[in-house]
Amino acid sequence: MPVLDRIQGFADDLTAIRRDLHAHPEVGFEEVRTSGIVADKLASWGIEVHRGLGTTGVVGTLKGKGAGTKRIGIRADMDALPMEENTNLAWRSTIPNRFHGCGHDGHTTILLGTARYLAETRNFDGTVHFIFQPAEEGLGGARAMIKDGLFTQFPCDEIYGLHNAPDMNHGEIGIFPGPNLAAADFFDIVIRGYGAHGAQPNRSKDPVIVAMALGQAIQSIVSRNADPLKSAVLSITQLHSGSAYNVIPNEARLCGTTRTFDNDMRLLIRERMKTLAAGIATAFDCEITVEIRDGFSVLVNQEEHSKAVEEVARTIVGDANVQTGIRPIMGSEDFADMLHAVPGAYFWLGQEGSVPLHNPGYYFDDKALPIGSSMFARIIETRLPLAHG
Repeated sequence: MPVLDRIQGFADDLTAIRRDLHAHPEVGFEEVRTSGIVADKLASWGIEVHRGLGTTGVVGTLKGKGAGTKRIGIRADMDALPMEENTNLAWRSTIPNRFHGCGHDGHTTILLGTARYLAETRNFDGTVHFIFQPAEEGLGGARAMIKDGLFTQFPCDEIYGLHNAPDMNHGEIGIFPGPNLAAADFFDIVIRGYGAHGAQPNRSKDPVIVAMALGQAIQSIVSRNADPLKSAVLSITQLHSGSAYNVIPNEARLCGTTRTFDNDMRLLIRERMKTLAAGIATAFDCEITVEIRDGFSVLVNQEEHSKAVEEVARTIVGDANVQTGIRPIMGSEDFADMLHAVPGAYFWLGQEGSVPLHNPGYYFDDKALPIGSSMFARIIETRLPLAHG
């Protein structure tokens, strides 16, 4: 695979950076050490650095050799997950309940590798904004950066991002236009009943019974209300209630997520959840409140920019390793909000290892670092070509 020689030449440096970030993970909006390392690295390579967008976000700005006015953004996420790591790696997390279980340490390092290469070569005509985003894991880091003026302070004509893919082979690139990742809502349902002794259930309004009834009822939304030709997922992922064997509690709580690619379907699910909750509250003579939060937008790749990524990938990893037939998945990614503001594309970078993302045993394949950096660098050189003559 023709990874750019210059990037391959400092691949060991990238591995060292990635493993250091992995050993010191920070969750969303707490990426103080990580953003400090990013800012210091960018500055050391002569890149203009801006800090503080979206709390801990960093933007590096670099101009090429030419006088072109086109501007391209490249984005990486920096945050870790609030979970324990279960590996025996020498560089495993040193912080309890903090783990780069999604590979954002790899994404950050890939973009740093791209920045170093472009700062050394400047073989492009225009401006590149290196966007290091906090809080991708459900906390709205992209929206926070946009709200703080990301695209007004650093205008972009197009933007690109990537994600590692342990379900693909090392050296493969996946890219396709249209919807790629689903919109996601998060819900909290609180059921307030009336507690009593477990031996006297007749004196209670049992919220546990109500929670079980409501849980079953809202599962009927996808199976009986949703258009079967449109994808939708509704998952209850938490159920909290009670503290003793012989006490019927006052309150129960259901939490979870819904995923869709269709806005009408998204609205249908929201309304049916509220309607069912209201009906069951009446039936069981209790109080039920439903809070539904907009977590992620649908991530949509533009045709032009997807094709540009595909063409670059063929030069980096070869035709046989470019996958264009992959289909949308129900996972979500807040880079979607940046793609709603600026046209662009998001692609998948295959890596060795079969342990899935967000699993305690997940690990990032460092051999993917120079491939990712080469992809981003070649996208810039292709989309911002220097004039020759």
